[in-house]
Amino acid sequence: MGFLRRLAAIVYDSLLVLAVCFLATAVVLPLNNGEAFQSDQYAYPVFLLTLCFFFFAWFWTHGGQTPGMKAWKVLLVSDEHPDISGVGWKQAGKRFIAALVSWMIFGAGFVAILIGKQKLAWHDRFSGSQLIFTG
Repeated sequence: MGFLRRLAAIVYDSLLVLAVCFLATAVVLPLNNGEAFQSDQYAYPVFLLTLCFFFFAWFWTHGGQTPGMKAWKVLLVSDEHPDISGVGWKQAGKRFIAALVSWMIFGAGFVAILIGKQKLAWHDRFSGSQLIFTG
């Protein structure tokens, strides 16, 4: 699976996740008396991170494609069952955490796609899953 195709799906899904986070913020903002959330209010970023996890994990466990992945003809499959699209919740959790760590260290886990022979990112290896092109 190519780096640019993955990147395109990431950009597409990032825009969708951003919209979901904006909507979720609008819903919970009244719980904070309509005030902006402060940096010492840790529940808010945890809430958004959890929301992002469920966004991705839902699509990964129900058909193996987020909307961005579908648009760019990318499918997530488990290494154990490559003939079945999607992964289980445990694999989705591992994939999300590993991708998050990769982003936190400046995308190093994604750069592995360009370097390795198998073109796998860290979260592919850690979760026992991979992306395939369906086109």
